[in-house]
Amino acid sequence: MSGNLFVISAPSGAGKTSLVHALLNINPQIDLSVSYTTRDPRPGEQDGKAYHFVSRETFLAMAKRGEFLESAEVYGNFYGTSQTWISQKNAEGRDVLLEIDWQGAAQVRRLFPKCISIFILPPSLEALEQRLKGRGKDNEEVIAKRMAAVREDVAHVAEFDYVIINDNLNEALRELNAVVLSAKLRCAAQLTRYQTLINQLQHPE
Repeated sequence: MSGNLFVISAPSGAGKTSLVHALLNINPQIDLSVSYTTRDPRPGEQDGKAYHFVSRETFLAMAKRGEFLESAEVYGNFYGTSQTWISQKNAEGRDVLLEIDWQGAAQVRRLFPKCISIFILPPSLEALEQRLKGRGKDNEEVIAKRMAAVREDVAHVAEFDYVIINDNLNEALRELNAVVLSAKLRCAAQLTRYQTLINQLQHPE
């Protein structure tokens, strides 16, 4: 039985990372894919946990060898997802979650049409700007660029299967987990998971 592949995207500052971490805390059946990136680590980020931090030359060499399921350039840095690792986890029956931008999500959908894509939106532009400033990680120029990119990000919302408004973290988490749980209850998955039971019910001795 193969696992599900979940793709989560959002404008920067919509609270996607906090939501993903909260989901992983309450649902141990999901593995988070750790992307490769050429950007510098932020304070507190550890290699192999937040990202696999590599040089631009290493990243481009990996891309040339076809090692990435998807890759994209965002704000001048490259990001990519390991295709081998995801395929291995899914084959083991594990669910995998990708936290990527809309460009990467589009690439994943082409290769994995059955993936489940979720777009996270902030409750308002004002809330988004406050969150970006509250993180204390970016200067005013970077924040302005991220705010300008929101329109482009949101223009692709209709490409996703589910949309969650992250106004209240607990409520958004409940909705996100509901999507994950419902995917496991799909008929095809349940028929495979409980084939013995179904056969017994159809053909009782």
